[in-house]
Amino acid sequence: MKFGMALFGISPRHYGEAARVAEENGFESVWIPEHLVFPADMPPTYPYTESGLPAVNPGTALYDPWVVLGYLAHATESIRLGTEVYILPLRHPIATARSVLTVDRLSGGRVTVGVGVGWLEPEFEVVGQSFHDRGRRTDEIIPLLRRLWTEETVSHAGDHYSFGPVRFEPKPVQKPCPPVEVGGATPAALRRAGCLGDGWIEIGARHIDVLQQMLAVVDKHRRDAGRDKLPFEVTTTSGLARDRTSVRRCRDIGVTRIIAAPELGPGRPSLDDVTGWIKRVADDLIAGV
Repeated sequence: MKFGMALFGISPRHYGEAARVAEENGFESVWIPEHLVFPADMPPTYPYTESGLPAVNPGTALYDPWVVLGYLAHATESIRLGTEVYILPLRHPIATARSVLTVDRLSGGRVTVGVGVGWLEPEFEVVGQSFHDRGRRTDEIIPLLRRLWTEETVSHAGDHYSFGPVRFEPKPVQKPCPPVEVGGATPAALRRAGCLGDGWIEIGARHIDVLQQMLAVVDKHRRDAGRDKLPFEVTTTSGLARDRTSVRRCRDIGVTRIIAAPELGPGRPSLDDVTGWIKRVADDLIAGV
């Protein structure tokens, strides 16, 4: 079982040291969440909490994930660097491919691209992007990213993007290219993860039994797409694995990674609070499985 740390709710001044301490204590990866902008008046419902209420307020501080991960590439040596999750249809695929490639090169091949379609319609509207076809655009973007990272010359004429021929250099350190792991819990997200992803990032499961049912759907899509023999990561982010027993149960149903976020109470935790949490997780969970 791999363990990742979500860099959420802590000061960006602590990112580098938190990532270094996580690396020293057996964490496999660190992850940065992503939104581009929040509307001043948040919608009243949210798809990933039991209450249906948004998990963040519109005044939450936001940072560019690729800038943060580029900084962490310099601050660390071996830990993987990921997005949880990057809202893929908010940007042109060439811009995304360039950002990922840059972090891959800076880190020596340690980036994992966790992607999603987004849920916040006003976020799309404010930057002039269509919300209602975001899933179809994501289905087009994922294979296009891989082409940009692996082919010498790329031309593309799709339903949503057209360009070329272009050269996209340099190529990533990771071969054939950085992994793209698909986040989400809807039927479309499970299909996308199985048919197009190098992994699935679970978001919003309320119970391990629900996670197991969702994973069975992903696995069926992998088989139907002829991708069931390819490497595939299964990541849970919903706090389902809080003790060694639940960690082992997650492992037994096919989960390969657990991403945990520091739960340190209200306010901004100090660096000592964050590193103390990292060491507790290492002692209580990582050392026990």
